[in-house]
Amino acid sequence: MRMSVAGTDITPTLVARAAALPRRKLAQLSSSRRIRHRGFTLIELLMVVAIMAIATAGVGLALRDTSGTALEREAQRLAVLLDSARAQSRMTANPVRWHPTTSGFAFEGLTTGSAFPSSWLSQDVRAAGAGVIVLGPEPVIGPQQIRLVSISQPSRSLTLATDGIRPFSVVTDGGQ
Repeated sequence: MRMSVAGTDITPTLVARAAALPRRKLAQLSSSRRIRHRGFTLIELLMVVAIMAIATAGVGLALRDTSGTALEREAQRLAVLLDSARAQSRMTANPVRWHPTTSGFAFEGLTTGSAFPSSWLSQDVRAAGAGVIVLGPEPVIGPQQIRLVSISQPSRSLTLATDGIRPFSVVTDGGQ
């Protein structure tokens, strides 16, 4: 004959033995008979995977090539400066010229109130083979380009170019 206590089958001999034990011993006996499941829950595993993904992404961003980043940043900055000087040249009807210098670059012909920068943000960038670039005042200028080179890695370069109608944009060279 089988009896059911809390959903488990217990033989009559086990019930008789359990009745003879004091309550404290009965609690120890029932807790030792329980099967303990050890392991991680799905939520815990997902949290670990998420933390590892965030850490991996952080390391990947920290290891980005700084000379390439500096060159890209300088190229974008110079493209904006050239287009701004071109717009100012058209607005004031004064010709504006850009040319590289030993310490950076210079804009000539801008009005006295405009303060354009004249140096690179990074010491690793220079303009290679660029002469004087004329930025206006005509609405259509000839095709022009400026090549920026990384000093530490001369094989890395970017070219800023315009067809004379559109704004200056960054064109990657084969050394990228």
